Amino acid sequence: MACFTVPAAEAIITTVAQRIIKSKEKHQTVDESKIPFSTKLGWLNKLLWGGSALLAFEHVWHGEVIPTFPFLTAVKDGEAMEMLHEMATAGVCMALLVTAAWGVMVWVSSIIEKKSRDKDTAKLAGGLA
Repeated sequence: MACFTVPAAEAIITTVAQRIIKSKEKHQTVDESKIPFSTKLGWLNKLLWGGSALLAFEHVWHGEVIPTFPFLTAVKDGEAMEMLHEMATAGVCMALLVTAAWGVMVWVSSIIEKKSRDKDTAKLAGGLA
């Protein structure tokens, strides 16, 4: 019914955080071999916004979201507790799963960055000898 609102709320928070971090990164020295954290946070934003939009479309398709106030049929039909329960279970689980998948993406990218730095260091050390 409204499970898409939880990842959407997380997407709003991470979008604001990304913009703040990006503005702070502009004033710092940049390590060219590392992907900036704001870019990595952008990956999470894209996952959350895309998933939320797809879920919202699915809920509109099934008539659970309507274009008139209160917008959610569960609120209109007096099923608000059921809707809140779905948000607390399915919505939170989806947001956590997407965030965990993003965490794996960041972890893998960190490993690749480290291997790249080690390779560049080895080249430099070999060239100096």
